[in-house]
Parts: sequence; structure tokens; C-alpha cells
Amino acid sequence: MARKIILVEHHDEPRDDLASTHLPKLDFTLECYQPFAGESLPEPDEDTAGIIITGGAANIDEMGQYPYLHDESRWIEQCLNQDIPTLGLCLGAQLLAHVLGATVAPHEDGAQEFGLYPIEAVDPEQKFVPDNFFAVQFHSRGFEIPAGAEALAAGGTFPNQAFRYGANVLGTQFHPECTLAILRRWQALEVAPWCEPGVQSREMQDRLAAIHLDNAQHWFEQLLEDFFASSTNISI
Repeated sequence: MARKIILVEHHDEPRDDLASTHLPKLDFTLECYQPFAGESLPEPDEDTAGIIITGGAANIDEMGQYPYLHDESRWIEQCLNQDIPTLGLCLGAQLLAHVLGATVAPHEDGAQEFGLYPIEAVDPEQKFVPDNFFAVQFHSRGFEIPAGAEALAAGGTFPNQAFRYGANVLGTQFHPECTLAILRRWQALEVAPWCEPGVQSREMQDRLAAIHLDNAQHWFEQLLEDFFASSTNISI
């Protein structure tokens, strides 16, 4: 049984996100690659159980500044053609949407999301996320739902929050992998967009994190198990 997960990173940060810490508990081996640092992405082989494409500060509409995103997009397309289970988080989901032909663009009013925001399941009968679900967001772009994909979750400022394409491709605009330690690092960044429209205050972020972050983390751990460890992948 394939037990290797390829993790595509867009920043050189501690590997303390929930994907990096929880998947080894499921007996998966992580192989981490950093295209932004010049590392070439590998050819997936028969031992590859899945791929996770993480978030990052780069944007799809700025590929001229970040040429590695062109190479990464071509690599993602090859992986999708091989039907490898692929999970995209924030920028990762935007890359998936881009490869699948959908538009990725800033909010028309210049709004951004940074904090914890409510997310609802599109289908109330088969809930992708539970009621009263809040997750961490940190982005200034959003994706359209690709043709042939199914919208799974919706939000307010950026309505498209998750999609599934076939059985083996899943993207979330939000950051379910985010822990409190990661949120604290993001809050301390010099580029944290505190004054941008749509961004929550530090006080609101801290209050919502205390209420909702554990729930979002438990949800994501279960999703990782369902998506990568089960033969049927995600069931919704």
C-alpha cells in the first residue's frame, strides 16, 4: 500500500502544521519539496499515496514574479492526469483551480481575509463542514469553481471556500492545517494586513481562535484520514 505523501511548500517555516504532524501518526511518510527555493518536484511513483500543496504569499496573477508557479502548475497537471489524491490549501487550492481552468483573482472591492471566518456547507444534507464552523483565513485572492467541479463550502467575503473535482482532488480556500502557534506567527508578520478591508482585529482573532480553533483542527485531522487513508477517499 502506498504510504508516501508529497508535501509542496511555499515558505521555509517550521513543519508544525496539522498535515505535517498528523499524517505521520497515520503511518505516512512525508517528502517535502520547496519549489520557491529551486527544488525540483519529483515524479510521483507507485509509493505515492497523495499530494498536499500548501499556502503561501505568492499569487496566481503574479506568476511573473514567481516563475516557479509555472513549473508547479505543469507538475500539478501531470499529477491530476495520474489521478493521484491531491489536496490544495489556500494557494494550493488556487493553483488547483488555475490548472483546472478557473479564474483566480483579487476581491472586486479589494477586501482580504485574515482571521477566523464562518464557513458553511453548500449541501446541507451532506455536510462538508459542520454547523457553526470557523476556520483560519489568510488571503487576498479567491478562486472560481472549476468547470466540472462541485462546490463544497461557502463563505461571506470570498464565497467559494472549497471544491471537489472527481474523487481525488480537493481544495480549500481556508487554512484547516493552521494551529494556534502558526496563527501567532502570522499575526507577528510585518506584512500582516491589519489595515486592509475585511481583516479582523487581533482581539477578534484571539477570541474566535479560543472558541473555534480546536474544532477546526479535529475536523481537518478526520479529513486527512478520510482523504488519504481510506480506499474511497473523501465521502460527502
